[in-house]
Amino acid sequence: MTAPLFDLAPRPVVPVKGSDRGFPINRIFCVGRNYAAHAAEMGVEVDREAPFYFTKSAAHTVMSGAAVPYPPGTDNYHFEMEFAVAIGAPAFRAAPGDAMAAVFGYCCALDMTRRDLQIKERNIKRPWDLGKDVEGSAVVAPITRAAEFGAIDAQTIWLDQNGTRVQKSTLDLLIHSVPAVIAHLSGFYHLVPGDLILTGTPEGVGPVAPADVLAGGVTGLDPIGLTITAPT
Repeated sequence: MTAPLFDLAPRPVVPVKGSDRGFPINRIFCVGRNYAAHAAEMGVEVDREAPFYFTKSAAHTVMSGAAVPYPPGTDNYHFEMEFAVAIGAPAFRAAPGDAMAAVFGYCCALDMTRRDLQIKERNIKRPWDLGKDVEGSAVVAPITRAAEFGAIDAQTIWLDQNGTRVQKSTLDLLIHSVPAVIAHLSGFYHLVPGDLILTGTPEGVGPVAPADVLAGGVTGLDPIGLTITAPT
């Protein structure tokens, strides 16, 4: 094997609750428009026929509690609170009834978004990469194992911005359920341990500014936090 010219940053590893071993992130898949009220606030139709996806680079992961500078190239950087699914077993062309066997656990996540760039690219039918795949934009909290979390039902998902509640919904309002998403996505990718799926954000997304503090949670999971600092 050819020796590398330089070393890359190590793969991000997410703490696992109750364990001294972490979850290494392989790939990050994100489900778009998976809450009807969020689709409405974005001025788009609900996609009920099948989920659709965008991706974030694993290298753009930061852990809960981080301080992240306001990114370049945007005047409208948004928060999106999400329920994330950590894959712990291979899944390829999984049936919905078998999909949950691939789940290792769950965690809170933030999908930070350069909204102005996302909308600009969306309006001219270009990919969303500049809006979504942003350095420091995939924020994750410690993972709780699936057995400890229990069944996905009507758990509350919420986010506070500077102490004010801005997002609140429940997981039963996901348009495409977790097993449906895993089954569908595994028809296009060989899902493997280390893959992380962000399942979508509820309504109430909005802009952040330097010095803003975000704090969110999902019932039964470790909370998530992020501080926005001045641009670098």
